[in-house]
Amino acid sequence: MTPIITQTNCPELNLVNRGKVRDIYDLGEHLLIVTSDRISAFDVIMDEGIPQKGYVLTQISKFWFEQMTDLIPNHLISTDVDDFPAITHQYRDQLEGRSMLTKKAQPLPVECIVRGYLSGSGWKEYQQLGSVCSIPLPTGLVQSDKLPKTLFTPSTKAELGEHDENISFEQTIELCGQDIAEQIRDSSIQIYERARELADKKGLIIADTKFEFGILDGQLIWIDEALTPDSSRFWPKDQYQPGSAQPSFDKQFLRDYLETLDWGKQAPAPKLPEEIVRKTGEKYLEALKRLTA
Repeated sequence: MTPIITQTNCPELNLVNRGKVRDIYDLGEHLLIVTSDRISAFDVIMDEGIPQKGYVLTQISKFWFEQMTDLIPNHLISTDVDDFPAITHQYRDQLEGRSMLTKKAQPLPVECIVRGYLSGSGWKEYQQLGSVCSIPLPTGLVQSDKLPKTLFTPSTKAELGEHDENISFEQTIELCGQDIAEQIRDSSIQIYERARELADKKGLIIADTKFEFGILDGQLIWIDEALTPDSSRFWPKDQYQPGSAQPSFDKQFLRDYLETLDWGKQAPAPKLPEEIVRKTGEKYLEALKRLTA
């Protein structure tokens, strides 16, 4: 098994950002995005890494980027270290299978969340207000129900350790401009609905997901990650039963465990039992295997 890497150390490369999961290096013309095995929940990074998580997220992103090239261009150039600049090759043991050479884009200041099913924070709000992100929904829906139509529910991008905040489409227009706001809304829904159809054939339900976009040479492109277990809810289709929470191949398993603890969802993170770490890794790997089989 590949070693767990929670932090890369590439001193001859220019590290420009270490996020919740990714270490980003500026290579001049391009970026090198390395997906570590770190995992965060409730915007807090856990101390323990998840086996093969960086590999799984990178390979799933590569799969989805390739599926959607006719819908929207993306930032991926290659995931093969042999294609990377020579200066990176000395760090092959940290980069192999978990890194992407990408185009440089100007990221947009919103996260594009798309919901196809009633789950997570959407379900909590619906129970109280009958809406999701202030979008009214029909009465009588139950947890995990398929929504009458796909919802675009953008949020702000919070700084590390802070929480994202839901925003309206009108606020998205204020942040991005009318044209770009409409493009990211339409592209988000198009990508999600195609992915949902493809995943359905593989026995998976994609309940919701999160996208990020940027501008390159005046054109909108898809950046960051693509429909991974970190950014999406994956449910096994053969076990789907509305009316309660669903079994999942994603971060929800870890969130559910953390909800059982007396922990205030603030750093420092609680210590994770070995079994939770192992099972989380197995769920991520299962998502990759099902999607790419």
